[in-house]
Amino acid sequence: MDQPATETDRHQSPPKVNEITLDHPWQWLAKGWHDLITAPRFSLTYGSAFVVLSYLLTFGLIYGELFFIIPPLAAGFFLVAPLLGIGLYQISACLERGNPVSFSNAIKAWKRNEAHLSAMAIVLVLVMLVWMLSALVVFALFYDRPVPTWENFIPEVFLSGKSPVFLFSGIFVGALIAGFTFSISAISVPMLMDRQVDVMTAMQTSVLAVRKNWQAMVLWACLIVMFVGAGILTFYIGLIVWMPLIGHATWHAYRDLVPEEGGEGPPA
Repeated sequence: MDQPATETDRHQSPPKVNEITLDHPWQWLAKGWHDLITAPRFSLTYGSAFVVLSYLLTFGLIYGELFFIIPPLAAGFFLVAPLLGIGLYQISACLERGNPVSFSNAIKAWKRNEAHLSAMAIVLVLVMLVWMLSALVVFALFYDRPVPTWENFIPEVFLSGKSPVFLFSGIFVGALIAGFTFSISAISVPMLMDRQVDVMTAMQTSVLAVRKNWQAMVLWACLIVMFVGAGILTFYIGLIVWMPLIGHATWHAYRDLVPEEGGEGPPA
């Protein structure tokens, strides 16, 4: 798995994708929870890092009087989260294969396919920038009231019902970007970490998996939003547990959706 890729390995058609049922997302969560409690020191450390980073960004924006960026930034976190979970995917991979777990494994996982993981990072960051720009444009175009203060920003902008066009436009644009991003990144990062494939192959495989199993993948997307959203709503504290859970579960989603190289057929 650590061997460098050849050109033949890099340029290939997407692998076959398994068909799954609506039970599988729940199985991924169960397997993810098992990984979390099997390696709690590593998993919860990653979760704590997400919390610290979230607090630093939030307080930095408040201090800089850029608090209006916090809601779209928090929502945009979902867009880049697949990349941030690479250490968690590696923990699950090590547990699955009976290998020792260490923090350095995440660095090794990145270096295994560094060029294409970096390309995926660029794609997700660009999507994040488009998300942020779209949020600012929608706010500028459709929010026709004075900009509220930090103390009443959320109630005034999102809960008062005084700007229905703004809310509808924001939800519509956000849903389009989120749906596109989920399609290309649902399993692409763990696949790039696990196999010597190029970024286009990984994204195509992810899109194929979402399209072929759209009902189960919509459920999976809703579960991700529910768990990570709950973590954000608890002033980020819940992310200590929920982010590792979703990260580990994402590895098992990839393993169920994409047969092992040389294998085929749906998972047992």
